[in-house]
Amino acid sequence: MAIDKITVNKAKVHNLKSVSVEIPKNSLTVVTGPSGSGKSSLAFDTIYVEGQRRYIESLSSYARQFLGQFQPPEVESITGLSPAIAIDQKSTSRNPRSTVGTVTEIYDYMRILWARVGDAYCPISKELVESQSPQQIVDSVKKLPEKTKLIILAPVIKNRKGEHKELFGKYLAMGFSRVRVDGEIQTLTDEIKLNKNIYHNIELVIDRIVIKKGITSRLTDSIELALKLGEGQIICLADEEEIFFSEFNYSAKSGKSYPDLEPRLFSFNSPLGACPACNGMGEIKQFNITSLVSDENLSLEDGAIPILKKNSFLLNMVACVAKVEKVKMSTPYNKLPKKFLKIIVDGTDKVYNYSFESENSIFRFKKEFPGISAWLTRKYQETSSDKTRYELEKYMDISTCSECNGSRLSEFSRHVLVGNQSIMNVTEMSLDQAQLFFSSLKLKGQKKIIGDKILKEIIDRLSFLNNVGLTYLTLTRKANTLSGGESQRIRLATQIGSALSGVLYVLDEPSIGLHQRDNDRLIQTLIQLRDLGNTVLVVEHDEDTMRKADYIVDIGPGAGVHGGEIVASGKINQVLKNKKSITAAFLNGSKRIELPKTRRKASKFLKVTEAKDHNLKSINVAIPIGSLTLITGVSGSGKSTFVHKVLTPAVKNNIKGNYQAPKYENYKTIEGTEHIQSIIELDQSPIGRTPKSNPATYSGLFDLIRTLFSSTNEAKAKGYKPGRFSFNVKGGRCETCDGNGSIKIEMHFLPDVYITCAECGGKRYNKETLNVLYRGKSIADVLAMTIHEAKDFFSNHKKISRILETLYDVGLGYITLGQSSTTLSGGEAQRLKLAKELAKSTKGHCLYILDEPTTGLHFNDINILLHAIQSLIEKGNSVIVIEHNLDVIKTADYVIDLGPEGGIGGGSIVAEGTPEEIAKSKKSHTGKYLKTILKS
Repeated sequence: MAIDKITVNKAKVHNLKSVSVEIPKNSLTVVTGPSGSGKSSLAFDTIYVEGQRRYIESLSSYARQFLGQFQPPEVESITGLSPAIAIDQKSTSRNPRSTVGTVTEIYDYMRILWARVGDAYCPISKELVESQSPQQIVDSVKKLPEKTKLIILAPVIKNRKGEHKELFGKYLAMGFSRVRVDGEIQTLTDEIKLNKNIYHNIELVIDRIVIKKGITSRLTDSIELALKLGEGQIICLADEEEIFFSEFNYSAKSGKSYPDLEPRLFSFNSPLGACPACNGMGEIKQFNITSLVSDENLSLEDGAIPILKKNSFLLNMVACVAKVEKVKMSTPYNKLPKKFLKIIVDGTDKVYNYSFESENSIFRFKKEFPGISAWLTRKYQETSSDKTRYELEKYMDISTCSECNGSRLSEFSRHVLVGNQSIMNVTEMSLDQAQLFFSSLKLKGQKKIIGDKILKEIIDRLSFLNNVGLTYLTLTRKANTLSGGESQRIRLATQIGSALSGVLYVLDEPSIGLHQRDNDRLIQTLIQLRDLGNTVLVVEHDEDTMRKADYIVDIGPGAGVHGGEIVASGKINQVLKNKKSITAAFLNGSKRIELPKTRRKASKFLKVTEAKDHNLKSINVAIPIGSLTLITGVSGSGKSTFVHKVLTPAVKNNIKGNYQAPKYENYKTIEGTEHIQSIIELDQSPIGRTPKSNPATYSGLFDLIRTLFSSTNEAKAKGYKPGRFSFNVKGGRCETCDGNGSIKIEMHFLPDVYITCAECGGKRYNKETLNVLYRGKSIADVLAMTIHEAKDFFSNHKKISRILETLYDVGLGYITLGQSSTTLSGGEAQRLKLAKELAKSTKGHCLYILDEPTTGLHFNDINILLHAIQSLIEKGNSVIVIEHNLDVIKTADYVIDLGPEGGIGGGSIVAEGTPEEIAKSKKSHTGKYLKTILKS
């Protein structure tokens, strides 16, 4: 009998409290609830993991060693499971070479298409170049009129100096009798004298023949021999008219040969196809000496170039160079000789004697001075540290490669056309334009037979991507610049393209980064996935998705220890009637995010004129100081480009005393930076990449807590310093597990097993450290506390309490102080950064940049977040938020709406003003939806 539901019995993963639930199969089910209530624990860590684990266990042990292994979740039983696929928000790729085209495989199909049906043109002469097989050459020659006198020549010397006596002797010995030297036919038995100082062209006469019937065999033999001796090239003299043939792509006008068309030729990751100037990156990164210098009045030894002072070895080398060049290291930077500055910046071939002590070592050697730019470039290329790379990038100018103009490909690759377009021209089109191009492409004859199947694959994939609202993306867009929502929708489109049936799909907030206008298309895509015969399980907070779902599972009632229960489940009408559900309260209107009583009116503005980058169309933008400003617009309208590529670097470059950020010539002027003392970007990047990083260490709490423990009487008596209470340092930590609390056991064919450390019981510290108590709690007990619990515990400690209060105020009361940063969502990481800033005692005048802070937030959590943002503004700061969430937009003081469409159709200001003024705009897509919510 067919099982029509997935049944979960007593799931206890993370904060789930023996949860039991039934989810109908072949349905669109939304799992919702407050942030941290246990939605992902149920959907991903329980249902998906078990479905994936069971499928992988059905494979052979050989196959399993290549696949990720999963630990069985802590659940009594799950029935009705199908093979599971997760489509989460993890970034598609961090590789700067990956693009939308490569991750979707569309570019792979395009490379085959251009290689097989493309027309190659010479970049110099612009003439069509084609390769010909020996048989094609024979057929072409046979078409000459009868009685045509034909001489077949094999080019053996091209533009080379010399007398070439040995060559003439060699061919005479091989039985040949004539050669053509510099256009004149001569006999090899005669003495041929050439000027060794000038360039010569020599062709060997292979055969002399008259075109007539019955010569096919002789003609074929002669042409094949000529191609062999001429290395794939021959010249035919037909009644004195010269005809050139080549087995390779060759241009007779320019005299250039080109490689055969093959897919590798169109890959910017292959040496054959990549632009040699930028190695297929499309951009050049160079260190800018002006950005390296912090204060020209300081000397080099006093830190005129801070990055030089940090590298003591390099600074000592500079001191040795200065001594030889008779320049004092105490001389202010702006008074240093230009010759000396050129040496230390660009380097020199001159060999210097170096003798100095650095880091307890004595160095004596001879070497040219490489220059600061070359030294830092090498360090940038060789480092494996993201932090070091990020720090060095602050001092670099990023410019488009002048050789390939950012297209990444070699010159010849860019001159192969399909439908009169190069492959890079098409990748620079928006996805909807690219689909139109391929759909209207007309191939003929043999090219049509070859190209039809490839075109079908390309058009299908583009169609799926456009259907999930990604029309504004281009195939050349770097994968590492995609948001979590965009990369998730790309994978969603791929799954629809596979047309699988009977699969369990688990999605994590696919609506992230999507404008309300495009949300309907996404929901239709999810319904289409369901209608193929699949079960679609979506973790989501979006109201429209919930209302269109077949079934809803609401988890709560709170977050962390206060969640982990099924509050409501059933169809939307059943859930709306539930009085315990906070989700239902917001859906049925009994709770709401209120409009502000008044909107702030600014008298000071931050003004940027003629902002142009990507699709921005030289816009002039005025941002109110001391207000909450929302940057809105459909997906791909230019919001992130304006804020992150234009505004933020421009402000950083113009704030007094700030370092020089990379300079982009993408705006004309900026005014009003005198009203801003600092700028802080709060994005969704992880707060740390190691499991040992946690909210306590990131927020600065752990330093205060360790100091507090070291001040206890017992710690003082034993001489324990704050370092004793760090799980990263020898002395206080458990050495058996190196302070990790668990030990990894490799199981080869089975998944790695993590067992709790028997020595410390998972507490990370040794017994001596754990014996030190503060108010009856050890340092391990404190790390296990939730922020809500810690807030009450440390209420008498002002500094610690202030940080904990801000963490609680942004809705993070449910996470523990010691929770690994790698387990935090993007939204949680962003709120943690916001709380860190809120806890600081500032004088105001700071500009905060937030990019979609509502990611992963429930209606109630958005309410809490808005209070935190408003408190920042009350302290005299300015806040700019990129957002699609209408509840956030309606609370803004000022809205700048970009559009009207995405990609090329965007980049203009559609409307600006208060939310009420935006709602009146007939051109604004945001205004249309805002009008409805303001009425309600």
